[in-house]
This record gives sequence, C-alpha cells and structure tokens, in this order.
Amino acid sequence: MVRLYVRWDGVIISNWVLDDHLKLTHLELPVTIEALPYITFLGFLFGSTLIASRFSVGQFEPTTYIGLRLSLAGLGHVLLYTFVNRRYKWPRDKKLWLRAGLLGVLGTAVPMTGIVTSLQYLSSGVASILITTGPAITVLMAHFMLSDESLTLRKSIGVMLALSGTIMLAVSGESGLADATQAPTFGYVLIIAAIVIASFSTIYIRKYMQSYNSFDVSSIRMFSAAATVIPLSLVLIGFDLSAVTNQGYIALGYAAFIGTFGGMLLSVYNIKRFGATASAMTAYVIPIVAGIGGVLFLGERVTAVMLIGMAVIIAGIAILNQKQSTTPV
Repeated sequence: MVRLYVRWDGVIISNWVLDDHLKLTHLELPVTIEALPYITFLGFLFGSTLIASRFSVGQFEPTTYIGLRLSLAGLGHVLLYTFVNRRYKWPRDKKLWLRAGLLGVLGTAVPMTGIVTSLQYLSSGVASILITTGPAITVLMAHFMLSDESLTLRKSIGVMLALSGTIMLAVSGESGLADATQAPTFGYVLIIAAIVIASFSTIYIRKYMQSYNSFDVSSIRMFSAAATVIPLSLVLIGFDLSAVTNQGYIALGYAAFIGTFGGMLLSVYNIKRFGATASAMTAYVIPIVAGIGGVLFLGERVTAVMLIGMAVIIAGIAILNQKQSTTPV
C-alpha cells in the first residue's frame, strides 16, 4: 500500500492510497482545529449575506438587487484578472466559456433569483435552514445521474432525515417573520425549486467541469448570470432605486464584495487547503448566523419548529458527511 499526497503552497490538500491491486482511492482529509476558524468565518460571511439580502428586498426589487450584486461581484473578478494577472490569467478556452456561461444562467442566476425573492415571504433564518438541505438533494439526484454516486444505507438515512426536516417546516407553515402578512407557501416553492436547480448545477460541475480552474468557472458564472439578470430586470421590472437608503446601498455592497466575491475566494481556499468535508461543514454555521442575526437586526423570530427542523436537517447532513459506507441499497 502506498500513500500519495498532493501539496498546495506546502500544505497537503489531497490524500490518496494505492493498494496492492493498483486501485487508487481518495481519502478525505480529516478536519483539523486549524480549519475551524476558516469554516466559521465562511459560514459567517454566507449567513450575514442572507441577512443583508433579506434587508435589501425591502428596498430593491429582487431582480434589480441580484443584477447589481452579481455585477459588483463580477467587477471584483475583473480587478483580480487585471491587477493580479501573474496568478489569475483571463480564461480563453471557448468550451469553458460555453459550459460555465450556461452554468451561470441555470446554476447562479435562476437559483439566486429564487432564493432572494423567497426572502419576501420567509425570514433569513428559515431560508438558511432550507438551503442547508441542498447537499441531501444533490446526493439523491446524483444517485440517478452519476454512475459512481450510488445511494448507500448511510446516505439514504441522511437524505431522509434532511428532507423530513424540510417537510416538517413546510407543513408547519413557519415563515420566521414576526409580522408576516402573507402565507409563506410561495416562498417555500421558490427556495425549494432554487435548491433543486442548484443541486443539478453541482452535478453538472461534477460531470463536465472538474478539470477547469475553479476561479475561472466562478468568474464566468458571475459574468453570464449578471448579463442575464440585468437586461431581463430592466425589461420586466424597470430600474427604480428611489426607495433605496444609504443602508440599502451598504447592504448591497456587503453582499456583493464581502459575501459573494470574498466568500467565493475563501470557499475555494478552504477546499484546496482543508478538503471538501471541511468546506461542507460551513453549512452548520450558516443557519446559526442567519437565525441570530435575523432576530437581532431584522426583528425576525426563532421558533421551536425552526429549531427542531434545523436539528433534523443538520443531523441528516452530518450523516451524509461521515465516512462512506459500501453497503448499497
């Protein structure tokens, strides 16, 4: 048996074992104490961005907000390509532009529109809890769409737990809003549809885009998503910023540059340095940040149903993130 390591900037980022039958098996790196601050900070960025988005939909039309947010985040990518061009080279692969461009429309623009629009009906806390279900839906879809991702007993239990938590929240009709004036049903439909589409895009990446540079893929996704949302928003909604306050512009800037652009850079760094399992643990932090922040800054509420639903969903995701079993179902 031979162990193989891949290093990045002197740090081991991938661990493989070559057995006596010349079979190469990938071993996920263990989550170390060193990774926890990075995991927690990324969860804070994503959770606080949900709070900023929930605040912003009270001032912007959702598609206007999304278009501006994507454009500003895309500007961050352009600046890196321009001023840090020794490390970030402008992508020239036509196939990459085609595939990542399609991913930007279907995997970024559509899900983001669904999630942000759902914040008109759901609190940032409830939305973050539902978004946590994403990995479970991805695992379920991968069973049918990827030949090497079959369901095991462990995965099946994790998926069932996560989905049962989502169903419990939906059936309860919990919005997480203290002054809810509309039934949250449409919000649930929007966010669940967004999660399903985002899960499909994850499988698309797994199947067609693993060989490409992750920063280039993210950049093109951002560009194509912005180029899709802004024209459609102008035609269908218009461009009215008369209701936007200084706080609204600050929230937009935070969500664009800190949450979207900065969060993407940190996410890529975490995956490269600490592995996919460590990166996935961010999902445990996001609902806590969004739930507490929503209560403190937006007057949202956290109910017993939300806490139970979150516990069930996180338990399911934790089971999915455990060491793989080889028992098929």
